Amino acid sequence: MITLGIETSCDETAAAVVDRGKVLSGVVSSSVPLHRKYGGVVPEIASRFHIEYINRVTKKALINAKKTIVNVELVAVTELPGLPGSLLSGLSFAKALSYSLNIPLIGINHLHAHIYANFLGKKRFSPRFPFIGVVVSGGHTNIFICRSIKEFSVVGSTKDDAVGEAFDKVAKILGIGYPGGPLIEKYAKRFLRFGMARDNNSIDFPRVFLDRNSLDFSLSGVKTAVLYYAREKKLSRREIARISWSFQEAVFDVLTGKIITACKRFGIKEIFLGGGVISNKCLRGKIKAACKRLGYKFFFPPAGLCVDNAAMVAGLGEALYKYA
Repeated sequence: MITLGIETSCDETAAAVVDRGKVLSGVVSSSVPLHRKYGGVVPEIASRFHIEYINRVTKKALINAKKTIVNVELVAVTELPGLPGSLLSGLSFAKALSYSLNIPLIGINHLHAHIYANFLGKKRFSPRFPFIGVVVSGGHTNIFICRSIKEFSVVGSTKDDAVGEAFDKVAKILGIGYPGGPLIEKYAKRFLRFGMARDNNSIDFPRVFLDRNSLDFSLSGVKTAVLYYAREKKLSRREIARISWSFQEAVFDVLTGKIITACKRFGIKEIFLGGGVISNKCLRGKIKAACKRLGYKFFFPPAGLCVDNAAMVAGLGEALYKYA
C-alpha cells in the first residue's frame, strides 16, 4: 500500500512515502535556523514555515520515491501531540489531499510513531508485544508499555521539562547556542578528551528519582542546580565541558534507572527507544550497559528516523489501517 506520511508537529516540515513497511523516500525541511536567535521554537514562526514548505516537501518526497500523487492509496498525518498551529497546517493539507484523491486518511499519535520507527529501515522486523517503549525528545519524555499496535499505555512521563527541553535551557544558561542537545553532547565529549573524567573531576548534580514507586521524571531541580552553579563560575570552555558532562550524566542516570525499573515492574525484557535525544551516544551507552548486565534487549532506529520525520508516521499509519 502506497502511504504518504505528513509530519508537522513542531518545527520540522516532513513528508515520506512508505510501501508495505519499506521507506521509499523521506524529506524533512527544518525551521530551526529561524528559531535559533530566540533560543527555542516560536509557534507562529513554525506554523507559517509549514504552510510555506509543506507542498514542496510533499512533491519532493513523491519524486524521490518515483511516485506521483495518483499512486497514493493512504494519507497518514500527525494529529497529536504538538503545537496547535503546526498540527493544523499538516492536518489541513492532509485532509485536502484525502478529499481530492478520494482515499482514506488516518491520524497518528506522534509519540507512538517515534516508537514504531524501530520497525522501519533496512533491518525491518515485526513488533513483538508486549514491550517497553520510550520516547525522549525536545518536547516529550515518556515511558510506555506497548501491548499491541493500538495499545500504548503511558506509565511514566515528565512532570516539568522534557529531556530535550532541559538540554536547551541548560545550553542557554551556558551561552553555547540552540538547539542544546547536540551542543551539550559535543561539550561533554570534550570533557572526556580533556581527561577530566578519568580524574573524577565531575560535578555532583542532583539525581531526582521522585518516590520509589514512581516512573515519572522531574528535571527542574537539576536544571536549577546548573543555573546556580554556573552563576558562581567563569565559564571557560573547560568549565562548560565539565558542566555539560556532569549535567548529562545526572539526567541520563535517572532516565536509564526509570527505564530499567519499568522493565522489572512489568516483567518485560525488550526496550524500544525513539525520539531525537536517542541519538545521544552517552544515553545509548548507559542503556546498553544496563541491559547487558540484566540480560535485556534494547533497540533504537537509525539516526534519520530518531528525529521528527514522516516515514514513522506513514509506517504506523499503514500498520494501523491494515490492523483495522
